[in-house]
Amino acid sequence: MTFVDETTSGDRSDGWGLEIAEERLTVRELIRRRVFQEVAEYNARTPQVFQGLVQPQDAERVLNGYALRTPRRIDPEVQTELAMGAFAGNGFLVLVGDRQVTDPAEEVELALGTEVTFLKLVPLVGG
Repeated sequence: MTFVDETTSGDRSDGWGLEIAEERLTVRELIRRRVFQEVAEYNARTPQVFQGLVQPQDAERVLNGYALRTPRRIDPEVQTELAMGAFAGNGFLVLVGDRQVTDPAEEVELALGTEVTFLKLVPLVGG
């Protein structure tokens, strides 16, 4: 499976793969696995900028992600809760293939080569 990030302003990431053995997962579990993977990669290296789905607590938005005010490990459980809150509040949309999914409890089929797009909604300036 490939995860791709897009924004409503037209930016699109190259995407990155994640091996998933199951043929079906809930949207909630897809988000959880994505967040756990990106947090694990960050915690292994602890770079200056966290490039993830949602902004960690005590971080500020910078050009290519989120800069933590104090370098530290990120808790994947807390980050997952932030992501689920953002999903519920329309902070981002999830598309599996070309179909939008809106219910975190919905199970989706994960055929070989499935692309999951996380479309981050960018607020309009001035309005």
